[in-house]
Amino acid sequence: MQIKKIAIPKNHPRLKSLLIREKLADGFNKGIVSNQGLIAHGRGEAFDYLLGESTTNNAKNAMKTASATLFLAKFPIISINGNIAALCSKEIIELSNILNAKLEVNLFYHSTKRKKIIANLLQKEGAKEILGVKKKSLKQINNLESMRRVVDENGIYKADVVLVPLEDGDRCIKLKQLGKTVITFDLNPFSRTSQTADITIIDNVVRGIKYLVNISKELSNKDTKYLKRIVTVFNNKKNIDLSVLQINNNLIKNVINHE
Repeated sequence: MQIKKIAIPKNHPRLKSLLIREKLADGFNKGIVSNQGLIAHGRGEAFDYLLGESTTNNAKNAMKTASATLFLAKFPIISINGNIAALCSKEIIELSNILNAKLEVNLFYHSTKRKKIIANLLQKEGAKEILGVKKKSLKQINNLESMRRVVDENGIYKADVVLVPLEDGDRCIKLKQLGKTVITFDLNPFSRTSQTADITIIDNVVRGIKYLVNISKELSNKDTKYLKRIVTVFNNKKNIDLSVLQINNNLIKNVINHE
């Protein structure tokens, strides 16, 4: 018996979450997302529940700081993986245009074919230049075991600031060791990436990237002094601690409501 695909009801309480899952499933079918990427999303979604599925004030502050840092950078790069390409390619491209930051495809579960599929998607969405796909410009980061060590010499390799949505801890640590400023989206405040990055945006990237685009538009006409002031007062440890506190408060609230 053939089972027909059932449309998600518009009044479903989990509508937004289910639509994101549909996007990822579609991305997997098109060769954009790896099967491991689907699992990684599920882990992040669990932490989003704990955060209350909303963008917190400290996450907004982290994104404001991230934007200011990217504007101040000499050579900012936005690293793209399969999940990001499937979920928010248009917003990422818009952000790169606002910040004048280049895009580079860089995958943990490396596949030349998948890189090309992602690059083609970004081109269709309007990206002008995509790094990380031409063999002649690829270099390796020493002492990094994963395939994310393969980077573009005109991109991550020479960048001073790297935005790495949905990062893995090993590369984040290595990029820091190389003297680069690392900005990441990570819903898990306890991960190595969250604890290592210079600016940790603890938010669902689908929600957060839209806010990051909007705040970047607001900051685009600000002078260097104003931007530096934003960066100077930011404390990433406090930012992470506030997110952990938010999770703790939500858990306590949930227990009280069910007593």
